[in-house]
Amino acid sequence: MSQIHLLIDGEIATLLLDNPGKLNAINLAMWQQLAGHMAAISADSGVRCVVIRGAGNEAFAAGGDLEEFVNGRATLEQALHYHGQVAAALNAIADCPHPTVALIRGACIGGGLEIAGVCDLRICGVGARFGAPINKLGFSMYPGEMEGLLKLAGPAVMKEILLEGRILTATEAYEKGLVTRVVPDAQVEDEAYASARRIAAGAPLVAGWHKQWIRRLQSGKPLNDEEKAASFAFLDTEDYKEGLSAFLEKRKPVFKAR
Repeated sequence: MSQIHLLIDGEIATLLLDNPGKLNAINLAMWQQLAGHMAAISADSGVRCVVIRGAGNEAFAAGGDLEEFVNGRATLEQALHYHGQVAAALNAIADCPHPTVALIRGACIGGGLEIAGVCDLRICGVGARFGAPINKLGFSMYPGEMEGLLKLAGPAVMKEILLEGRILTATEAYEKGLVTRVVPDAQVEDEAYASARRIAAGAPLVAGWHKQWIRRLQSGKPLNDEEKAASFAFLDTEDYKEGLSAFLEKRKPVFKAR
């Protein structure tokens, strides 16, 4: 049975994309589950990092579940609803206040690439493969799904992926800015969770602010005086005082998101 599993271990949440026999292809119900889980995680102040991964070793996710398209995406009304749900799930990941890490093994294609593209970090095995060969299927990528990948890789890489429909190796994906880090396949899980633990060890409010300000600066508009002042909101937090005290006392800080 296809499902998105939510597992929480301390401060790290894991979302497991699971569609047995279909290389974790994402169907509509899974997109809706993904959006729901991300909303719950975003509201959970105890979570400090989210890892998204595919079940098994063969795929992160090999695109959308095409069998649904025959009857579930046959009309304009159905298509707008279906891809609106996909875009909502992707936006829920992109807008999550907690950092997100994609743990990628095997195929990361189509919808899988879209999910990975809106995560903050993407750590993959050397055997991972990336692409969106939908030009061979006769349909185009919905703009609401393209947005995250376009911001990540830029127009030149997006044109290469979509116009050629070629599958990229992990090394090519890294060179084009699609992934953060490439490690041996046997080490990808350890590396992804080590990254999540490093993130979780930092001040959680600061992680959220860094994500917020990076997004704001990407707009290209200069900061106004109110925004410049808001960037120093950390001065009034307990975590700031704790961080400084821990540094001066040569100990590990204990952050409480306050």
